[in-house]
Amino acid sequence: MIIRLAERELKTKFGDFREILYYDGQSESIALVMGEVETRENVFCRIHSSCVSAHVFNSIECECREEMETSQSLIEQKEQGIIIYLEQEGKGNGHLALMASIKHKKAGLSQSEAYEKVGFEADARSFRPASEILSDLKVRSVVLLTNNAEKAEDLRKASVTVSNTKQIKVY
Repeated sequence: MIIRLAERELKTKFGDFREILYYDGQSESIALVMGEVETRENVFCRIHSSCVSAHVFNSIECECREEMETSQSLIEQKEQGIIIYLEQEGKGNGHLALMASIKHKKAGLSQSEAYEKVGFEADARSFRPASEILSDLKVRSVVLLTNNAEKAEDLRKASVTVSNTKQIKVY
């Protein structure tokens, strides 16, 4: 079960969001909310996993930072939406898995294949916290901002109504 810990207003270059901090007994998750989302349908929603390389060190080896910025921009244009930030570095395997898998990715394997090559799961993420956050926010359905069709299916399995998906085009 996830609990709401704290809330504040957060000014960003993409407008003002409400930042809500959640905790599930093991890790924190953050919801950035713009506009009224309670009892709304077709709310733009990005489920975004942490990526130290991109978000902290501005790495250009992945598209995580650009996907976050594009999602915030789309939500700003719509004046409504949610970004749920989950502590799931390396597809839930952690930063060590990411670092250990780099040589295999550079050799041509997909990121998932590279994780498996070094002994980790292809994708160890859990979207349960995201589904519980959406429930807490009383969102009826989402338009999922993603380039990963499997993420929509995982959310549906977690009882989230995903009415549609929208590809994220990075610049």
